[in-house]
Amino acid sequence: MPAWIPAPLRQLGQRLRGTAAHHSELLGWFEDQAQRRGYQLSDGQRRVVQCMAEQLAQLEQGQPRSLYLYGSVGRGKSWLLDGFFQAVPVAAKQRLHFHEFFARLHQGMHRHRALDDALGATLDELLGDCRVLCFDEFHVHDIGDAMLLTRLFNALFARGVLLLVTSNYAPEGLLPNPLYHERFLPVIRLINGAMDVLEVAGDTDFRSLPVNRQHQRFTQGHYVWPGNAAQRQALKVPDAQPVMLQVNKRPLRALAVDGRRVVLAFDDLCEKATAVIDYLVLAGQYDEWIIEGLDDLAQCSLAAQQRFVNLVDVLYDQDRQLLVIARRPLADSLGGPLADLMRTRSRLGQLHQVGP
Repeated sequence: MPAWIPAPLRQLGQRLRGTAAHHSELLGWFEDQAQRRGYQLSDGQRRVVQCMAEQLAQLEQGQPRSLYLYGSVGRGKSWLLDGFFQAVPVAAKQRLHFHEFFARLHQGMHRHRALDDALGATLDELLGDCRVLCFDEFHVHDIGDAMLLTRLFNALFARGVLLLVTSNYAPEGLLPNPLYHERFLPVIRLINGAMDVLEVAGDTDFRSLPVNRQHQRFTQGHYVWPGNAAQRQALKVPDAQPVMLQVNKRPLRALAVDGRRVVLAFDDLCEKATAVIDYLVLAGQYDEWIIEGLDDLAQCSLAAQQRFVNLVDVLYDQDRQLLVIARRPLADSLGGPLADLMRTRSRLGQLHQVGP
């Protein structure tokens, strides 16, 4: 359970079971948590909570409607998703980062490729009898993934799964590349037809609130430039002692390993053919990450830029402490055309910034 979701919400889920007071009970809880953070729920957040409460009521009747939440970074989408997940009064539920699920979906379908229904077998393996599935950080950039999504969503809806998805993009903004967008329209139509699409808006940047920094390991990290000897000494950066790690049966160089702490070069992580599933394996092995050598991302390939976005997403979601040793300030490091970089800038902006 995420650190910012307190244990009493578990009791809320139990109280909601079999009652008709879903809306007032759930809204009251979210209002109280917002007040503790020093702000009030926006109108958009209130509408989302109302729809969540309605679907909790429908869940008991077996006729819930899935929800798609979108909005700018820092507007509380993940917070709303986590609160909903804890309030769902059933045990058969899963809350997953979309990167993680999709990586494991690809692995499973490859493993079951000899079967007539590789997708069904993989979903049986990954989800079992799951009735509620929450996906955080949903976005699409690859046309191959896009084609699979239509099959995935249809399969989930056919199983009667209540799906709650958060994204920085409205459905129409997914896979914006004009070369592929036309082929993605069936997924957009499916989302708009089978899900309630709700914008989470508001003036407060949720990630800037001090209470969030207190409870997240990620935000205790640092973004340091230019990475001189004094800075390294102050932050106790290990001396380079390169070692080859085996990650998903492939070699990956680490500059140093010290217990649950690892030092990795940006080039090794992002300029080479690494994937989300590799970052997930490493995140399971190391609690503290030091990434060396970030320069001007705009000068890197689009593939390297996307890998860096994915890497920061994984570390943020897995709540790993991060030290980035860069050659220039954050504002000068994260240029580039990728829309997802707005999320990466926001997340790295939560780190303690240390300059010369």
